[in-house]
Amino acid sequence: MNILLDIFALIFLYAGCFYKKWRTSGRRALLLNTLMYAYLSAVLFFTLMPVLASLPFLFNHPYVPMNLVPFIDLIEGRGDFIRQIILNVVMTIPFGFLLPLTQRRNCGFFKTILFTFLLSAGIELLQPLINGARSSDVTDIITNTVGGAAGYVLFALSRPITCRLLRNLPPS
Repeated sequence: MNILLDIFALIFLYAGCFYKKWRTSGRRALLLNTLMYAYLSAVLFFTLMPVLASLPFLFNHPYVPMNLVPFIDLIEGRGDFIRQIILNVVMTIPFGFLLPLTQRRNCGFFKTILFTFLLSAGIELLQPLINGARSSDVTDIITNTVGGAAGYVLFALSRPITCRLLRNLPPS
């Protein structure tokens, strides 16, 4: 139920701010930016929500420091580490693919990796703040960044087809 507040806020933000701006930029910009917005909203849903309902209780729980030992769960055989690694890589593949498409200027491989790293680090630093039951882990940042890199490679390999499809969009 608390998540509904966040979902309504995201819908309001899209309809009230972004949709109008992106619509005037043409169908390509509207499509790509809406896809990126929907993707980032889904990431927010799975990693941080509920956010708004948690704000009043932000400092009512202890902050659990980030685990700074890479792949410690894998090394020690704790939990479902393989599943977590795969999910973290898969989660950011769309970001690495969509980011170059949504940028007006050239967004190369290293810029995509940097933005994927920043997205992941932001999520990992906020998770224990918003919800005391969540923890953050340097492994997640590493695997998310690998996912963004894989997404960019997929973008680079499919660029001719993707660009042709986007050029064939009907005018606005």
